[in-house]
Order: sequence, then C-alpha cells, then structure tokens
Amino acid sequence: MYKRIGILGGMSPESTVEYYQYITRSYTERFGDYGYPEILIYSVSFQPYVDWPERDRWDLVAQGLSDAAQKLEDAGADFIIIATNTMHLVFEQVQANVSIPMLSLLDAVGEAIVAQGMDTVGLLGTKFAMEKGFYQDALASKGIKVLVPDAADRDYVNDVIYNELVVGQSRHESRVRFVSIIQDLAARGAQGVILGCTEIPLLVSEADAGLPAFDTTAIHAEAALNYALAP
Repeated sequence: MYKRIGILGGMSPESTVEYYQYITRSYTERFGDYGYPEILIYSVSFQPYVDWPERDRWDLVAQGLSDAAQKLEDAGADFIIIATNTMHLVFEQVQANVSIPMLSLLDAVGEAIVAQGMDTVGLLGTKFAMEKGFYQDALASKGIKVLVPDAADRDYVNDVIYNELVVGQSRHESRVRFVSIIQDLAARGAQGVILGCTEIPLLVSEADAGLPAFDTTAIHAEAALNYALAP
C-alpha cells in the first residue's frame, strides 16, 4: 500500500485544488490507471491566516496549523504537506507537534534549483514570503542567492495574490506587470524565478516569464507523490 498523503490546505482553496489535481493526474499519467495514493485534506478557514500574519501573530499561525496537522495525523495520514509557501515560516513548529513526517516545500524547491545548476534566483510571493527571510535562509544553505523585487513591486505582487489569485481571478494587466517584475529580476542576475506563492502559476507560466520558472505547487506536489509511492 502507498503512504496516505495529508494535505493541510485552504490557504487558499485555489492552491489546495491544484495540489490534489496534480497528485492524482500525475499518477494516472505515469501508470495509466487510477490507483493513486489515498489523500486526506484538512481545509482550514482561511481568514485567520490572513489576519494573524498582518498582526505579526505567527505564534497563532503555528498553533492553528499544528492543531490542523494533528487532525490529519489522527485521521490516518502517513505524512503531511502544507499546501502553501508562506506558512512554511512556521514549518518547524508544526513538525514539532506531530509524530509523522512533513515534507518541506522549501527543501523540494531548493533541490529543484540545484538540479538546474543555478545559484541566483528571483522570488515572487506574498510580502511575508519575500520579506521574512525564511526563503532566503533555507536556500542559502544550498548555496542559492535569492533576489526579491523592490518595495513597490513587492506590494503589487502581494495585492494581486490576496485580491485576485486567491479568489480565482487572473487578469491580463496583472500578468503583464508580473512579467515586467520578473524581467527586472533577470536584469539583476536572476537565472530563474521562484513562483513562490502556490497561486502564482495560475497567472504566470514559464513561457510568460521568459526564463526558467520554478512552479512551487508542482514541485511540492511531485515530491509528495514520490514520497507516497516510495517503499
């Protein structure tokens, strides 16, 4: 039997759906049947995870996600993934509160960048992902430098994520601006760009970006599927 996957989702619903679809469809594409691993999804109410970071109450974020992770463990998950970039800021605290493994998105993304032979990448994500330093710290341990947009562009990216992408909107004007921001990062030395919010790939593709793009949803979901299938 394959390992049972626990997805800690709801942040936002759009990205949670993408994880589920990627895992199930990727399995079927590989093997030609529908025998994919069992998946448990615990979808939190998103509003607190919008409010608490704005108040810098990451202690409440950690406690809320730990409670949710414990529910997945109690329900029979063999391992857990947090289906969002930003909440990996409290990954270690959540892992400390469950006895089953958790697979880090940051580790998976770092390994994907190393595999491409890159040492400098741009990062687009929420303002917390771009400014709190946890992404930079995690990738620095793998010898990777992370560049972020300037303050005005960080605000723009954050606003698009929370006001458009998490509610399923994809606007042409936003795509054009995102591509411009990515091109600025490339001019500063970025060899690739991390689409560091699980909703961003819904707006911008690698073809749009004009340089290698690391789709964190696909990378993390692929890692989860591989882990579930491993003996």
